[in-house]
Parts: sequence; C-alpha cells; structure tokens
Amino acid sequence: MGVPAFFRWLSGKYAKIISPVIEDDTAYLDPNPNGELDNLYLDMNGIVHPCTHPVDGKAPETEEDMFLEVFKYTDRVLMMARPRKVLVIAVDGVAPRAKMNQQRSRRFRAAKTAEFELEQRLTQLLEQEFRGELIDELLKNKKPWDSNVITPGTPFMDGLAAALRYWVAFKLALDPGWKDLQVVISDATVPGEGEHKLMSFIRSQRLDPTYDPNTKHCIYGLDADLIFLGLATHEPHFRVLREDVFFQGVQETPQQAFARRNGSGQNNEPVAQKKPFLWLHLNVLREYLSWELYLEKPFWNLERAIDDWVFICFFVGNDFLPHTPTLSIKDSGIETLLGCWKKVMSNRQDFITCDGRINFDGVEKLLENLSQSEAYLLKRNYQNQQRFAQRRNNRDKSAKVENRVVQNHYAANLSKGAEKAPLTPDKNMTLMDTSGKMVEGYAQFSNSDIVQNQDTINKANMANADAAAALKKLIAEKSGTVSESTNGADSREESVSGTPEVTDVAPIDPIEADDTDETVRLHEAGYRERYYKVKFHCETDEDVDETRKNVIHAYLEGISWVLLYYFQGCPSWEWFYPYYYAPFAGDFFDMRKVLEERPIKLEMGQPFKPFEQLMAVLPAASGHALPKPLRDLMSEPDSDIIDFYPTDFKVDMNGAKVEWLGVALLPWIEQDRLLTAVRSRYHLLDEKDHERNTNKTAQLYISSENSNYKKFASSIQTDEQVIIPAFKTGLSGLVRPVDTFSPSGYLKFPFAKDDWPDINNSAFLPTWYDFPESMPGKSMLLGGYIPHQNVVTEDDIEAMVNFDMRGRRKADFSNTSVYINTGAKGTKAYMTYLMRNGGYRCLLSGGAAKQPNRSGYIQRFRNDSNNFVQNKRGRYNNQYQNNNSGQHYNQGYNNGNRGYNQNQNQYQHQNQNQYQNQNQYQNQGQNYNNGYNHNQGGYNSGYNGGHNQGYNGGHNQGYNQGYNHGKNQGHNRYNNRDSQGYRQNNNYQGGSYRR
Repeated sequence: MGVPAFFRWLSGKYAKIISPVIEDDTAYLDPNPNGELDNLYLDMNGIVHPCTHPVDGKAPETEEDMFLEVFKYTDRVLMMARPRKVLVIAVDGVAPRAKMNQQRSRRFRAAKTAEFELEQRLTQLLEQEFRGELIDELLKNKKPWDSNVITPGTPFMDGLAAALRYWVAFKLALDPGWKDLQVVISDATVPGEGEHKLMSFIRSQRLDPTYDPNTKHCIYGLDADLIFLGLATHEPHFRVLREDVFFQGVQETPQQAFARRNGSGQNNEPVAQKKPFLWLHLNVLREYLSWELYLEKPFWNLERAIDDWVFICFFVGNDFLPHTPTLSIKDSGIETLLGCWKKVMSNRQDFITCDGRINFDGVEKLLENLSQSEAYLLKRNYQNQQRFAQRRNNRDKSAKVENRVVQNHYAANLSKGAEKAPLTPDKNMTLMDTSGKMVEGYAQFSNSDIVQNQDTINKANMANADAAAALKKLIAEKSGTVSESTNGADSREESVSGTPEVTDVAPIDPIEADDTDETVRLHEAGYRERYYKVKFHCETDEDVDETRKNVIHAYLEGISWVLLYYFQGCPSWEWFYPYYYAPFAGDFFDMRKVLEERPIKLEMGQPFKPFEQLMAVLPAASGHALPKPLRDLMSEPDSDIIDFYPTDFKVDMNGAKVEWLGVALLPWIEQDRLLTAVRSRYHLLDEKDHERNTNKTAQLYISSENSNYKKFASSIQTDEQVIIPAFKTGLSGLVRPVDTFSPSGYLKFPFAKDDWPDINNSAFLPTWYDFPESMPGKSMLLGGYIPHQNVVTEDDIEAMVNFDMRGRRKADFSNTSVYINTGAKGTKAYMTYLMRNGGYRCLLSGGAAKQPNRSGYIQRFRNDSNNFVQNKRGRYNNQYQNNNSGQHYNQGYNNGNRGYNQNQNQYQHQNQNQYQNQNQYQNQGQNYNNGYNHNQGGYNSGYNGGHNQGYNGGHNQGYNQGYNHGKNQGHNRYNNRDSQGYRQNNNYQGGSYRR
C-alpha cells in the first residue's frame, strides 16, 4: 500500500508489536519455537520480486533459476510459520481499475529506469575498452531482465503458476510435515490483488457455522496495507510476517574482504547475508489501540473504533488515492487526524464508519476540524522540510569539500581531450623503465593514487569528442531507445582562475522531473487558488470552483470505494480516481450539497482479462510480454490507442524528495477505446494465448494422507461437487474435479532442469476450489473468542503517547520484544454454536475460558488533548466481563448497547441489562452474551430481537447506508429498505447524512 514510512512509524510508536523471528534447524513437524499457527497466507508478489531482481545481491541468470529461488524463499517462510491446517498462496491477478493507474505509473517508470541503467552500463563498458580491457561480446549484448513481466497474462506468470503447482505437489508427496496441510493456490489467472484475495478467503471462512473463532492466522508480505487488512478482519489471533527491510548486514572489513577474495581463490562475489524476519503482532496492536482510541462514551466499542482508525489512516496515503497535501506520516499526519477524530467524537453518538460504510456526516465534521488548522500544518510541513534539507546539506558539505580538494590537486595532471593519452607525464608521475626501476626525476604518484582517482581520470578522458561520439553510437546500437536529446559526456567548466576544472559527467536523467510545489508555495497565503491553477490547469475562479466540486466528489467516491474494498471486498472493478492530486480538507465545506446533487453510486462491473490489463499498464518497451497482434497496437503509428504509450513523460515531484514518490503525468486510459482496440484483434491469437487470457478460479491441493482425500477422489470419478465444512480440517468451501488430472499419471518438472523428480499423481490431489458463498460481514469478534494474555504495560502506554517520529533514532529491530504469540489462552473445548442471521453464531453451551479483569489505571485520552490521564476509579473491564449473576461473555455487542440504542442512550432492556459505573455489563439471570444476548429465548445474536441494534432486523440487516431520516435521537437506525449498500444489481448506493 502506498503509505511511505508507515511501518517505521508504526513499529516506533507501538514498540511491542514487533518481535524477532526464531529460525532453527528442527523439522517441520517439531514444535514451532515462534508459537503454533493454524493458517498461513502468502502474498506471493512479496516473494517473487526479491527473488527475481534482488536489490542487494546477484540476480538469477534465467527465469528457471528465478523459480528455484522462489522455492527456496517460500520454504524458508514455511519453516518459520509452520502452518498446521491451511496454506493459501495468492499471486496478484487482474486488479481493479483503481489499482491499474498506480501499476501503470510504476511500470512506465521501471521501463525508463531500465533504459537509463542500460545506458549507464554501456558507458561503463566503453570506458573499460578505452582503458584497454577486453570485453566479451556476450556481456556487451546482454540486456537486463524486464521486471514488468511480473504482471498477470505474461509467459513469466504462466511459468510461475506451473512452478508453484509442481512445488506444492512435491512437498505434499515427499514432506511428512505437509501431510495434513491443505494448500489453496490462487495464481495470476484468478482476478484480484493477492492480499485482497487472501482477505476474501478469511472473510468467507468466518461465515461457516463451524469456523473456529480462535484460529491463529499469519500473513506474509511486505506491503503496509497487510496491517490494515489484518485489523479489518476482526480476527484477534493474527500476525504479519515480513523481512526486516531496514537490516543493513554486518559490514565487511577490508582485511576480511581481501581474505575472502584471495584465501580460497574460488569466490570473488560478496557473501550474501540473509535478512532476518520480524513478527508484527496484531493482537498487541489491538491492545495499544484499545488504550489510544478509548473514549468515555456509552457506545464506545473497540472493533468499531479500530475501523475508524483504519479509515483515517487512508488520508495519509493508499494505492488508490493520492494523500491530502496537508498530511504525511513524517509530519505526524496520523496523530493530527487522530486528534481531530477525538474532537469530533466528543460531540457524536456514533462512529464514522460501520461495517465498511461511511457516515458522511462524521466525515464532514472530521475534515472541517482538520481544515481549521490546515494553513498552520502546511506552513509547519514546509519548515520541517527546510530544516531537513539544511541538515542534509550540512552532512554532505564536508564530503563535497574533500572531493573538490582531490580534484583540484590532480586536475593539472589530467588530459582534457587534446591528447590521445589519458595522462600527461610530468615530475609528479611515477615512471618506471622496462626493468621496473623508477625513472629519475618522477615520483610521489603511486598506483594507489591512480586507482583511488580512477573515476576522475576516466571522466576527464571521456571528455574527448571522439570518445563521446563513439559512446553515443554504441548506446544507440545496443539499446535502440536513446533519446535524441541525450548529450555527450563533455561537461567541462572553467574555474575563475582560468584553470580547467574537472566536473561530474552530466547524468542521463531517466525521467524529466519538475516540482510544481515551488510555484504553488503551499506555505504562503493564497495557496488554494495557486494549487488548482497550477496542478489542475484552471484559468478562472469559476474554473477553480467547478473543478474543486468535481475533485471532492471523486475523492468521496474514492474513500467509499477504498473502505468497502478493505472491509467487504471489491465494490466496483471499473471505478478509479480520475485526478493526479487530492483536494484540501477545506475544500469539503459544501460536500453535503455536492452529494445531494450527485449521490455516490459504485457499479460492480467486470474485471479486465489479463491481456487487457497488460495493454492498460505496460509501456511499449515491455511489449515483448504480449502476443504480437496486441504488441503492435503500442507502436504502430496508425494505432487507435498509440497515445496511451508515450516514450517520454514528466514527473511532478509534488514536494517529494525522491523521484519514485513523485506523480507520473501519464495520459489516462480510456476504457472503451482500449477494450475496443484490443478485442478487435482477439481473432488473431492462437489457442495458447487464449488460455493465458482467461480468468479462472483457485485450486486446492491435498496429500493422499489427508482426511478428505477419499471423499475428493470419489468426486473425481463421479464428476460431482463436494461441499466441505470447517469443522474437521479448518477449511470450508466447495471443490470440483479437475478434468485434466488422472491419479494414475505423473507430474513432471515443468522446465528443462533434470534434477527434480517426477511426482506420482497418486500422492496428491488437485481440485478446483470455490470460497464459501459470501455476504457482507460485520465489525465484531465472533462468539467463543478466547483472548491473549495482555502484554502492554503502563510504561508502554506512556512511551506511545510521548512518541515523536522526527526525534526518534533509526529502529534497531534486533533488540525488539521477545514476546512469543502463543495464541488464545486455554486449551479446552470451548463452544457449541448455532448458526444465526448474517453468518454469526449464538453460544448455547460450553466451557469458554473466562476473561479476567484487566487491572491497572485506565489511560483516558481526552478529546481536546493527546495526553493521557490516570483514572483511579477501579478496574478496567476491557469489555469482556464475567459476572457471578450468570455466565456473561460480552463482546461489546450488548443488548441495546451498540451505539444504536432506541432508548435515548439508556442501557436498559427487558432483561435488566445495565451499564454499571464499574464499567461492567451486568445481566440478571443466565446470559451467554458473547455479543449475542440470550434474549428471552430469542438468541439475539447481537442484533436486538427484531428491534434496533443498528442492524434493522430482517430487511437490510444493518447494511443500509441510508442513514435514517426519522426521529432517531442522533443514533443511526439504517431504516431505508431500498438502500442496502449492496443492491440486487451489486451496485453501491453510497453513504449519506443522518438528519
């Protein structure tokens, strides 16, 4: 997700959420030293990218070698997590249109960067030839591997899918630790981003009536949005596994490097060090948030508060919307938004979000509060940037001075191109005769001096006009993509004294970058008008106002889309944000009127096919990944869509410090034009291309020793579907036979290498796999949840409150928490369930472990301050209180106590359920209330017996974004039957205001 520095900020502020991964040499079946896990979810793009083009190591030579590296890396991750029930492997498939814009930007940049690096490499090779070195022609003609092929629909992704299927079958057949593991493979032919396919899987499993609410989950990936997605599942036993991306490795001393290179004489490559891995414990993050988000409100509920926190974090950046100009992580953007949220909530009777849908009345108040300090925040951000730039300049100053001294010292001895020889011998140069004796009169310029200043010597030599011409010709021959505007290497300057001064060769800038923020001057008065005139090319004040309304409407659509995407799944495959920049918080002052004129409506639509996405996101330089009939559309002058594939484009730095954070000003893809042009050439594709261009479903692989093997195998013979519940194996869904699979055959390694064995088909079984039928979920913990042991102390809370992003030193994750997540407390059988409306259960009987009181002072965060105070009123109940009046497992969804209360904030009901001063939920009589009141035999399941629990019984089930216009005492009742969020035509009718 596009939230730069989010992981660093999160791990700094909530320090105990991080702990190091323990790696040992024990077998897979042995107890996991990191704590046992049930399910592991792999976001495979986070594995494929570092294995195919590593940042700090030698890249594999061939694609087959890349697949083998993926095997090794994945096996290492599996040994850390050791899932016992389910492994889900998800590769990015066709993405929603909202994501394609970012993918297009990244791939066009990558192509320009690859072109730039090729030019640099050929320059270096030519320099070596000028020094008399012999360069192998194969090395000169070698082109770098194009990482843009890691996109659905390419031959590389087709090969990756085949490799993963073989590797999974290999492990199921030969690794004893995998015999009970159920492996779901959702490759690039299954639409959806990898991490969101994983979340859809988890949400679907929660709907099964026999699902274990204490399932221990782990997801591997490098994206920051995995943290938000994990919280959005409301699964309390959840971890994120990731590399320590800040690990620098142990620096090698010169003596060690010399010994390594010359000791054995076998390896001159640097010794690659494995990066350590980290656990990020979401249960601990939930603990921190239970303190930080706490409000003295009768309707307060942790699950709903977490949803609001995830929502406000979207404003500092995500993959689908640009962040607001006012906020950034490094400038305490999340803390600023959290302060605004608390002020807004102090006067509200409801949260801003509900089950992935927005209450726009709350959003309006939030942005209004932020806009009051917007000018101050913009000025503060500018001052912070200036201070940062000054510190950076001070750090670099001494190094620049030293370089200039070296250049001035040796400049007089360097040729400027007038002579063919690179050096002019004089009294400062050491000269030797043929016998190796020093020539008399020349000394004090050693070989070491020459080596250390080789770059300076080469640059001066390359100033020769003949050399520059030869370089330009060679680059043009090898790359075929050099811009005509590329200058030669002549970059000489004359110093004030008239002595020629050697300077750096002018760099070949891969992308033309400007910073329009220098013109907008956000820190000065009048910034809003300048912003729209410069960024949006408005000419008059009327244009500014009209554009502003269009932009805020699109942005409100965007935040609605993003929230639904994270909590319920993709609400529209075709929607996207059609602007490069975001509006200011102050621009939303008339959002109520804008929404009344144009209500938000998201139409589901259909995902692109793989080739259609390739044509939407790839530059012409990566056209080799497409079949020729489609590739020609990128380069033919008479192509109807040739304008979609510029070879040069500008980047607006937009205040960013590095180019990749800038805004690529690429032309927008027009969907109808693109699809018409692409589909007109489908008849020219062969059968193999059509197979690559087909969207499919996931596959389930099991070992022949799995308990479901006989049932699945019999279904193959009868060609039947089999519905599987989660009760026995922890996996539910529907499986169908794979027509092309025969148990009597063998699975061969799909590539040329012959050192991998053939796998007997009788040792494993593949089937097509469909998730359980989905329905919108609710932001709540499931009945039967057994909590973890709390680990956050009062000292941790104080450190969290006093955290300062800018004042913090670089994180050292080698000294992080040694906390091991052992999962839920207690090991006994705990529940018997009954299926209820909405896919959730009511507790009938069982022996759940009881939630103890949480001792200590309540840390209350006032709405008008970020400080906390200590409350000595007693024990903090943490919402889960057992009372001697009867067993009462209250998940915060108490009868009449969900913030959607008919009784004017009075926590009273027919069963005398009252909210006591000791923060306890007492219930007269036996009450199994895991958020689901045993309401006069009605098994209320958290939805107050046909009354108003915010989820209006039987009609809209709480998925109504209509925000009742009736008399509701300020509490949402969601009464509009026609506005259920997900209509029968799968269109989203958006949120609206409460009256």
